[in-house]
Amino acid sequence: WEKTGNIPVAAHDSYLINLAAVDPKVVERSVSAFSDELRRCSQLGIRYLITHPGSHLGQGIEEGIRKFAANLDRAVELSRTEDVEVLIETTAGQGTNLGSTFEEISAILTNTKHAHRLGVCFDTCHAFAAGYDIRTKQVYEETFSRLDNVIGLERIKFFHLNDCKKDLGSRVDRHEHIGKGKIGVEGFRLLLNDPRFTGHPMVLETPKSKDLSEDRENLKVLRSLITPGQDIPAFPSSR
Repeated sequence: WEKTGNIPVAAHDSYLINLAAVDPKVVERSVSAFSDELRRCSQLGIRYLITHPGSHLGQGIEEGIRKFAANLDRAVELSRTEDVEVLIETTAGQGTNLGSTFEEISAILTNTKHAHRLGVCFDTCHAFAAGYDIRTKQVYEETFSRLDNVIGLERIKFFHLNDCKKDLGSRVDRHEHIGKGKIGVEGFRLLLNDPRFTGHPMVLETPKSKDLSEDRENLKVLRSLITPGQDIPAFPSSR
């Protein structure tokens, strides 16, 4: 990080954290753990902390969102940090997971006291599995127009790039290599050449082996989709 320069960095909180949990003990552990994550990010100079908005576990979406927002507020205040932005990641909608619709994320923003510190991490696989299509120019524009109307494009701060093994709207979270899944390369071409997102950090979340050779191949595919002349930040290549 220090050697490669000013590359935007985000941390992801533990998947064990569930700020929308039913069990009071799980809630308290989650609030404590999330506040610790915020403090660590602040100490390390990491600007973004990405989180999934938890699972309602049968309470219902509305109650799950209310609990998540209230407990997020508690964790933020407990952390006593001011310099870390929490990014709500779009989810696929498996089981009772929250955050699979733009409306649910908007409801979180409405219910929290710290909306000024919240943004969105757009995960391409998750969004596709949740029913948001980006495979053609028409549906790509429809998806991001809807996001803009419901949440606001200015809330998007980070992208997770991954193809999807399962069909549109399947609500199954299975990541695939770029161009090898149900999204295909055209959706990524549209995203990478969208001037509204020039300079936004984009991170691969594709399947990996120990030597990370797949990352190099996925990066090669993504870079081949960028139209010449696009003002893409010259971050160092993966080695």
